[in-house]
Amino acid sequence: MQGDGVGRGMKYSCYVGSLNCFMNQSAQSFLKYFRRMILKDIISFLESRANLSLQESYDNSGLITGNASMEITGAIISLDCTEEVVMEAHRKGCNLVIAHHPIVFSGLKKINGKNYVERTIIAAIKHDIAIYAIHTNLDNVSQGVNRKIAEVLGLQDLKTLEPMTGKLQKISVFVPESYLEKVRLAMFEVGAGEIGQYDHCSWSVSGTGTFRAGEGAQPFTGTIGSDHHEPEHKLELVFPTWKKSEVIAAMKSVHPYEEIAYDIYSIENQWSEIGAGMIGELPEALNTLDFLHLVKTKMKAGVVRYTEPTKEQVKRIAICGGSGSFLLKHAIQSGADVFVTADFKYHQFFDAESRIVIADIGHYESEQYTMQLLNDWLKQKFPTFASHLTEVITNPVYYL
Repeated sequence: MQGDGVGRGMKYSCYVGSLNCFMNQSAQSFLKYFRRMILKDIISFLESRANLSLQESYDNSGLITGNASMEITGAIISLDCTEEVVMEAHRKGCNLVIAHHPIVFSGLKKINGKNYVERTIIAAIKHDIAIYAIHTNLDNVSQGVNRKIAEVLGLQDLKTLEPMTGKLQKISVFVPESYLEKVRLAMFEVGAGEIGQYDHCSWSVSGTGTFRAGEGAQPFTGTIGSDHHEPEHKLELVFPTWKKSEVIAAMKSVHPYEEIAYDIYSIENQWSEIGAGMIGELPEALNTLDFLHLVKTKMKAGVVRYTEPTKEQVKRIAICGGSGSFLLKHAIQSGADVFVTADFKYHQFFDAESRIVIADIGHYESEQYTMQLLNDWLKQKFPTFASHLTEVITNPVYYL
């Protein structure tokens, strides 16, 4: 009987211990799920989707007010950051505004409230509200502004209208045969070797490396003072320029050599996933005017300014959120029937020359769905984070 009691006691102790362990793990998971949200974590996520190096030279994307280490209570997402948007954030207990357009494009010499830019900055600083802008870098990624427009219009088979160049680099590293896969996989893990819709892309060729280790060296193979021949592979991978440090660090973390022979090249290839504008096709051809009515409805445009229709039906559509006149030649060369964008000047409409229909729907209208795009990204990445679409209509243009 005594033995049975001891057995039951041991079982009970094990049960309580397991329950406590489960509760501790659950509590840890709960606390991790509802962890403090630090601004730098939000910035890191957004820039992993649209790196700052992809913004145009005139732009001012990034953190405009605030400190990256501050704790964030919630965010208001807007197309423009105005004083009204900042005050909305303050009323709702949010201390971050994520805007598509930067409130500051050029340097401010004085901040005394004489214009809306200065008043917005003053309000943000007064109420300790961070402002982060994600502008042309978001325009230039394949999953950004233009992808959202294409989704709203129902376009398929999407491609970048004007792919960027000069944003890719290549690493060439010499690796002993036994470490080839380790080094290759380490660089894959940080994003090297991605080309279009393919990843884990690399190239290697075998050869023979030679060296002679001097006094004080600690060679992976071979002996001090003697010439050594080692079977090696030359391994090459491409990567985005902004991942250079990560790729090199990953390679070095697993490479066995004390002194690693590697080269970094800048390459001028077009990058199909990065660039301005987008082109796609409707599931089936539509009458030109029917399509323009569709655009007006789907994009909630007060008016659509368009050039003379050149075809009875259209199917191939070019798009560019915001001011897209600089892409007109690319839209024509791509064989687009219609170019949906904004901010065309009067004389620029003549440049269509009956080869394409220009459909100008307004700047705000062309980019308004960017707010929903950003909100969706944040909800997917940080499910418990409080992000809200602004209730302020920042469009300065009205229509009768």
